[in-house]
Order: sequence, then structure tokens, then C-alpha cells
Amino acid sequence: MGARAGSPQHEPDWGRTADGAPVGRWVLSVPGPRGDVRVALADHGARLQSVVLPGRDGREAEVLLGFDGLDPYAGKGRSFGATIGRFANRIAGGRFELDGETHEIPPTDRGNAIHGGPHPFSEKVWAAEALEGAGGPGVRFVLVSPDGDNGFPGTLRVQVDYVLLPTDDGATIRMTYEAAADAPTVVNLTNHAYWNLAGDGSGTVDGHVVTVAAERFLPVDETGLPTGELRGVAGTPFDFRTPRAVGERVDAANEQLLRGKGYDHCFVLSEHPGGTRPVDLAVTVEDPGSGRVLQVATDQPGVQVFSGGSLSGTLVGRAGTAYGPRAGLAVETQAFPDSPNRPEFPSTVLRPGEVFRSTTEFRLSAR
Repeated sequence: MGARAGSPQHEPDWGRTADGAPVGRWVLSVPGPRGDVRVALADHGARLQSVVLPGRDGREAEVLLGFDGLDPYAGKGRSFGATIGRFANRIAGGRFELDGETHEIPPTDRGNAIHGGPHPFSEKVWAAEALEGAGGPGVRFVLVSPDGDNGFPGTLRVQVDYVLLPTDDGATIRMTYEAAADAPTVVNLTNHAYWNLAGDGSGTVDGHVVTVAAERFLPVDETGLPTGELRGVAGTPFDFRTPRAVGERVDAANEQLLRGKGYDHCFVLSEHPGGTRPVDLAVTVEDPGSGRVLQVATDQPGVQVFSGGSLSGTLVGRAGTAYGPRAGLAVETQAFPDSPNRPEFPSTVLRPGEVFRSTTEFRLSAR
């Protein structure tokens, strides 16, 4: 995956959808203290398709779970690295009421709608163009979601800017989201990258050491929906306020861990809507063996930490390894799940004349 540092390299015909539409890929690169950091993006799903990061010894590794070609992304692997919308995570029963009108999203997960419904943003081909003057190589993706798309009201225009910024110790992938609608609707956008900092196909992330800047999390019911409680992490396997390995407690006899097949829970960063808090460090992930580090900073009120317990081994990644449980770790910055049905949660309602804005950064380094 080569690219001239500082300049996006565009592959306009990286793949073709089932109906023959071309899908492009963009490769971004910046120099780092131990070697170049390289990132690939795909028009399909406005997704992170590849991230190559040197370790403390300078050895490169692909640290993102994914596939060499388009076909798996167009099938069961559609969430891998993708922009998720219109509504990331779950909506109870696939139904919510807004301004006295009920809207129904076809359920796709244990009776609930998840990640935008059966035909979400992650399977769409987005319009794309190179960004100039952003401080580093970047790409802007744009999608217009029509009124009634998967049951959601209003026409929604969504824009996602990816910029790769050089830093003293590595590089930062900055993702800036904007959305505007012509009718009241709900919006919850995230990126669903699966990370393995030891290298794609290297095994599980059990040895990854995680820190989460959260004193509370959202317990879930048997279907993965939040119960409404904001539970303290103290004295539970969900306490990552100090660094702990993913595998240290993931198999504990804990009802919440059993329900999530490990960690699949939203941690509370703020009780206010996204964009009202500064972009601040939320999660740190480190692979002690290679020294590679991922820091996730966001202005969103929550972050879903998913240890990949439901990965079943049916998908084979670019390294030729089947993705089984805990092959990767997803860190999904977002609003709280099911917030359209829970007025006590930060609002995800977007009205005409308003602009949804949010920023998340994946800060990559080695130490």
C-alpha cells in the first residue's frame, strides 16, 4: 500500500458493487518517527479499510481488521471500518416516536434495529473528493439519505472528513462528521473499526491494555438494549479507569459480560449531547508486545467498547485468518444507544436549520 507522503493516492476502480458501480479507494501517508503511517479509505461505507503502523522497533503491521477486496465489505463484513448511520447502535423494537409520529426501522438484531437498519450507510457508495489545506492528506465523503431511508424521517445530508495528521510520536486520523436534515430526525454516527495493535491475524486482543475515562457505563438487557441505569464502574469488571488487559476479566461470571459476550457496552463520558464537550481523550489501547498505542479522543457523550465476542470465525481477513471471538477491539464514539426512546439520555434529535457536528480522533503512536 504505497502513497507519496502528504498526497492522497486515488484508485478510482478499486472494486465494483453487485450492480456494477465503481468503488474507489484512497491511500494517505505521513512520515512518523519510526516510519510512515499509512491509511486507506474506501468509498463503500466511507470506511477505514487499512491502517499500517510501525511498532517501537520500527516494524510495520496492519492494525485494522479487514479485507483486500470489496466483496466481504459488501456482505457480512459491511461494518468493518465503516461509517455507521443513520443511527449507530440499537433502537428498541426498531421503533421511536418523534413529535407525535411513530417511525419504524426494520429490526435486525434480537428484535431491535441496529446500526441504521437493514440497508445502512455502511453499504452505500459515498461521493468522495480529496481535501486540500487540511494540515495533512484527507478525503471528504458525502451521502444523501432520502426521506424514509430504512424508515427514518427526513432527507439527511451527511459529510465525513478524514484527515491524516503527522504528530511528534506518530499520526492522528481525524474524523469530522456533519449532518443536516430537511425534517426532524435522529442522528447517531460512528466509525466501526476493529483494531488489533499486535497485527491483523495475530490472535486475540486479550493482551491489549485498555484505559477508559469513564466512571459509569450503561448496563444492558438480554437483547443488548440499555436498561436506563447509569451504573458505576467501581468494583466491577467495567472499571478501566486504570489500565487493565481486555482478557483479564472478560470471562468473569458477570451477568453483563455474559449478555455482551464480553464487553459490548456504552461507557458514559458526559451526560450532555455530542458537540457540547471538547474533543478529549476517552480511551487508550496499548499492545505491550509491539508498543503500538491507539488513543481515542471525542466530543461525543459515550463510547461503545466492543471486544468482538460475537465474531464467529465465518469471515477470513486479509491475513488469511478467520476472525473469531476477540480478534479485534472496536471503540465506537457515539451518543447513548436507544436515546430516541429515552428522554433522560442526551438528545439525538436533529431539526431543520440545525447542523450536527462531531469530531473523533484516532491518535496512533508507539512507545
